[in-house]
Amino acid sequence: MHNLLTLISNPETPALTDDIVSAYASRLDGVTAISWLSEDIAADIFFDGDLQQAKDDLSADLLTEKFDFGFQQTDQRGKKLLVADMDSTIIQCECIDELADFAGLKAEVSAITEAAMQGHLDFEQTLKDRVALLAGMDAAVLDRVYKERVKLMPGAVTLIKTMNANGANTVLVSGGFTFFTSKIAKLTGFQVNRGNTLDIKDGKLTGNVLPPIVDSTTKLDSLKEFKEKAGLSDHEIVAVGDGANDISMIQAAGLGIAYHGKAAVTEAAEIALKHADLTALLYLQGYSDTDFVTE
Repeated sequence: MHNLLTLISNPETPALTDDIVSAYASRLDGVTAISWLSEDIAADIFFDGDLQQAKDDLSADLLTEKFDFGFQQTDQRGKKLLVADMDSTIIQCECIDELADFAGLKAEVSAITEAAMQGHLDFEQTLKDRVALLAGMDAAVLDRVYKERVKLMPGAVTLIKTMNANGANTVLVSGGFTFFTSKIAKLTGFQVNRGNTLDIKDGKLTGNVLPPIVDSTTKLDSLKEFKEKAGLSDHEIVAVGDGANDISMIQAAGLGIAYHGKAAVTEAAEIALKHADLTALLYLQGYSDTDFVTE
């Protein structure tokens, strides 16, 4: 069993059946086993045929389905390091856009954020420009945004706690703000969190970000740092994000995943998830739902 195709649907809307799995298995060369990781939600198809040929033959059809998929080598699926983006990946919003909403500037700031995440604008400069628009905002708004607007992506806690429980290192590196990364890390179990620090004086945002800026280079450097500390090989690392500033770390990881990503990151990633929640990262590693840790 040298290679495998994993099919994964959203647990809220299971889309897999025995017939679907069998139909794709019938199109692979040298199928040796089919294994369900979660009934109607995730299944592995093990095969000995050529991996690239299988991707070429099946990907176009798989992309039309209401479930996600990933091709891998069976001996490289377990991961010992996860490096993840936060905004629109581990949480459901872009925090800076929500802060801007309290200043009546959400439409303007969201448009800049979207362009930056698509890779059309320079991230560092646009971050400074967006934060500058928040100058004078009461710092108490940060807590309001966290309590009222920030929601975890489904599966986030299970993903982090399960990987932690199995000896992996989990690192949250965000172009967002440490006010939020620290709280999200505590809530989910991320062992390390990094982000940008907002300058606050006399209880108000100054409109500045304190250096150094956390950007795509920081994300890549963080991946390399923890890889070297643990003496890991590339195939032992998974990185996940949704925007252009995640591309470098996604390409450096043995398994780079675009999670409901923008076009540029989806193109760059080895696997693009469009339907599943974050537990898909566990299924891709071979965990079944009976292995999941939720507390």
